[in-house]
Amino acid sequence: MVDFGRVLTAMITPFKEDGSVNYDVVASLAAHLVGNGTDTIVVCGTTGESPTLSWDEQYQLFSVVLQAVAGKAFVIAGCGSNSTKEAIAATQKAVKIGVHGALHVVPYYNKPPQAGLYQHFKAIAQATPDLPLLLYNIPSRTGQNLQPETVARLAEIDNIVGLKESTGNIDQASEICGLTPKEFQIYSGDDHMTLPLLAIGAKGVVSVASHLVGNQLQKMIQAFESGQIQVAREIHLQLFPLFKALFATTNPIPVKKALNLLGWEVGSTRPPLCEADSQISQNLEVVLKKVGLI
Repeated sequence: MVDFGRVLTAMITPFKEDGSVNYDVVASLAAHLVGNGTDTIVVCGTTGESPTLSWDEQYQLFSVVLQAVAGKAFVIAGCGSNSTKEAIAATQKAVKIGVHGALHVVPYYNKPPQAGLYQHFKAIAQATPDLPLLLYNIPSRTGQNLQPETVARLAEIDNIVGLKESTGNIDQASEICGLTPKEFQIYSGDDHMTLPLLAIGAKGVVSVASHLVGNQLQKMIQAFESGQIQVAREIHLQLFPLFKALFATTNPIPVKKALNLLGWEVGSTRPPLCEADSQISQNLEVVLKKVGLI
């Protein structure tokens, strides 16, 4: 089983002024992340603005990031779709490109029942049996919740190795931890929930904040794992204002603004997302200064 590590960065997609993907900055940012606390880069997830990327752009992003990290980190490809056929085709293409895993979100908009969700993920796993798959449950965006019992059934499939848990529901996460094998890797999908989920058995985080504080997140998780609970708590509380500021409006608007403030030319978001307003921008500057980033 692949060990994707503790800190997985849900990487943003940099754009040029004309809205096209800036692959040069993609490569530079990927290398920077790996040098600053990131164990695995997740490409073309929610934070990467996958809804407004073409499949050709996504495949190119997988290739560019793989080349940029050059064996120094794992690369997980966001291949999710609300069409099972399309999700399988994308995952098979990602396998040929050479990624180390794939992230599959709960199908959105068509709201399949639990039986449909099980068959969807099972079909993808069977079509790419040698590729580790992470499930991604984020009901606030998909309109459907992947229930703990369904996760437990899916965890029995050999190459479904983990879950990005983004419900914000500690009770549900606890139930999943109790129903799945110890080897099943559960990751917080929300930075502010990382420490609470570690306490019930999670492995780490698929992070947005790691664009900025990846090393600190590593220290927090390692401190928790070594029994230094007070140290982990202190890091969490120090970073908590940043966690909140990065989700003051729809992700990835704030983190792109923060990166631009720090000198990374990552551009804006693609419509229908928009620029951060002046209040969010000003608050970000205050928080970035508070945590010592500027």
